Amino acid sequence: MRPIVRKGSFVHSGNRLAYTEYGRGERVLVLTHGLLLSQRMHEPLARALAARGNRVITLDLLGHGASDRPRDMWRYSMTLFAEQVVAVLDHLDIDSAVIGGTSLGANVTLEVAFLAPSRVRGMVVEMPVLDNALVAGALAFTPIMVAFTFAEPVMLGLAGLVRRLPHRGVPFWLDVGLDILRQDPGPSAAVVQGVLFGRVAPHRRERRRLTQPALIIGHHRDPIHPFSDAGMLAEELRNARLAEASTVLELRLTPQRLTGEIATFLDECWAPRRVSPRRPAARRSAHASGSSAAG
Repeated sequence: MRPIVRKGSFVHSGNRLAYTEYGRGERVLVLTHGLLLSQRMHEPLARALAARGNRVITLDLLGHGASDRPRDMWRYSMTLFAEQVVAVLDHLDIDSAVIGGTSLGANVTLEVAFLAPSRVRGMVVEMPVLDNALVAGALAFTPIMVAFTFAEPVMLGLAGLVRRLPHRGVPFWLDVGLDILRQDPGPSAAVVQGVLFGRVAPHRRERRRLTQPALIIGHHRDPIHPFSDAGMLAEELRNARLAEASTVLELRLTPQRLTGEIATFLDECWAPRRVSPRRPAARRSAHASGSSAAG
């Protein structure tokens, strides 16, 4: 049975943010996307998890997808993105949820856990971008930022051409990738600038204080998302486990195994929490008291 899908939006700090809900219920998962991508990248996963009894919310962060796209660099940062995730919880009257995301969304997930720990039931962190990825990330995204900034007329023309391409008949994941080129390049440049020149993630001292259960998904052979960052994060967090993907595309193209791991993790996060009964304080015998006093 296909899950119920509802699209919505709300205003946060003067800007409209778009989201989509898949399924119903109290077991909520909020997913955020990669840099310059949109919530569409999580649609297949959201549908699959909703079919297993979860309520999945995908969010377009500011500057992405169907959300507003201001051109001001200062509006874009990991901490502001984290505030937007908390804002969608407030908008939908959700007390707590499992928070997850990919790449940019993975780092936003860590920021949400640091910003509002009581709202985070667990974390699904796919391909975090931490210490070992900073140089490769800068090398990869700096040319994109330069093209969007200094070749804006050319990129505007390219965007116009890509927008004319029909969606029908285009493979889903290619169409998701083309969303990057369909957008106005000015706001996209501001997004990249804000992310590159701001705080990348909570400091390792802050990460080590996070206690929420975490499923961390990493893979090899990708300098922007090195497996060493995923492994380091799994060691830093107090309650984390590491899942190794075969490639960067496994969850996209052959998702059954990893979707199953995520679904099992959600079951664990939403299982009734056991409260250990308090043991009554041991009473000291009169004999013991007397011996102590005599000593």
